[in-house]
Amino acid sequence: MLGLDKKDTSLLIIVAILTLLAPFILNPFPAGSAMAQFNAGYPDLMQRFVIFGIFAIGFNILFGLTGYLSFGHAAFLGVGSYSAVWMFKLLSYNVIPAIALSVVVAALFSLLIGYVSLRRSGIYFSILTLAFAQMSFALAYSVLSNPKFNLTNGETGLQVYADDPQIFHRASLPDMPHLFGLSMRSTYKLDLGAWSFDFNVGYYLCAVIMMVMFYLAIRIFRSPFGMMLRAVKSNQQRMNYTGLNPRPYTLAAFVISGMYAGLAGGLMAAMDPLAGAERMQWTASGEVVLMTILGGAGTLIGPVLGAGFIKYFENIFSKINDTILHQWFSFLPDGIEDFMVFIVHPFIGKGWHLTLGILFMLVVIFLPGGLVEGGQRLGKWIRNRGKDTAEAETKQEPAE
Repeated sequence: MLGLDKKDTSLLIIVAILTLLAPFILNPFPAGSAMAQFNAGYPDLMQRFVIFGIFAIGFNILFGLTGYLSFGHAAFLGVGSYSAVWMFKLLSYNVIPAIALSVVVAALFSLLIGYVSLRRSGIYFSILTLAFAQMSFALAYSVLSNPKFNLTNGETGLQVYADDPQIFHRASLPDMPHLFGLSMRSTYKLDLGAWSFDFNVGYYLCAVIMMVMFYLAIRIFRSPFGMMLRAVKSNQQRMNYTGLNPRPYTLAAFVISGMYAGLAGGLMAAMDPLAGAERMQWTASGEVVLMTILGGAGTLIGPVLGAGFIKYFENIFSKINDTILHQWFSFLPDGIEDFMVFIVHPFIGKGWHLTLGILFMLVVIFLPGGLVEGGQRLGKWIRNRGKDTAEAETKQEPAE
């Protein structure tokens, strides 16, 4: 299907099913139960899952295939967000022109940065991209917020105001991002007994775009171009000896990766029409590196899993407080209940980074291939267990 082999087609179908049925899958617990704290099927978080999934997929095209580790990809995320908000300010709230502009501007910006940074490799390349990202952050935070040519609005963030031109905006259209009149915040709530499920327009727009981007990533991975990128990662010096110049390939990968990041930034602005310099900080660049490594660098679905894993911890574990912990351990005697709350407290709420750090260490130590490797090992163990069971049953059968 669509030029994919059987294995890749199955993977694409699995991703599509998981994405489209996310409102059900991410809300396994009844709304009023104590475990409802772990439900993640609300629109804002689901949007973050797929948007950062796009960001991580694009980063994986560069890092996973070529081995070039960029610490500055947040610059393209921020540029995409600023471009989208400017399109809202100048034309209208329609998300299509905003998303298109974010991809184009991110492509041009990544071409400029990549042309300079890719003159070096290894740690020098990483430091160069980090330097460019920090310069971009400084420009957005202060220099470009100069009242004479205010492009970023500094620390306040760029947003849409009532006196902005919005040339094509009409009174009949929503005063918020929309898709040809269909508001991105439009949500249908389905109640089934004690369960509640939200179906949000903005989420499904992001989900469809993520599936398209995932399909394109598969085609890139399986193409001759993808093979050349793997050759760069494997042995660039040997590639030079054969007379092939790796720089055009790595630059193309860098630009494609930057376009994915710009698209993610544009979608973030489409869901919430606000762009701030904090999206360009080095911490945001480090986050996508963690997502890719945690899920499995060089794999297709790994970055998506890593993005979902980190965003789940960031939004779910960070909301757990002592009150919720006391509810969980209320069945215990008072002294033991307080002791359990004391033990768990450092790992939740503001301490969710500690929990994530421990899990990241465990994955890196025991699963160097990330969550994908863990899934592969589990599948292999289940298959071997099934074979052992079948062989044992065969031996127990009486001979005729």
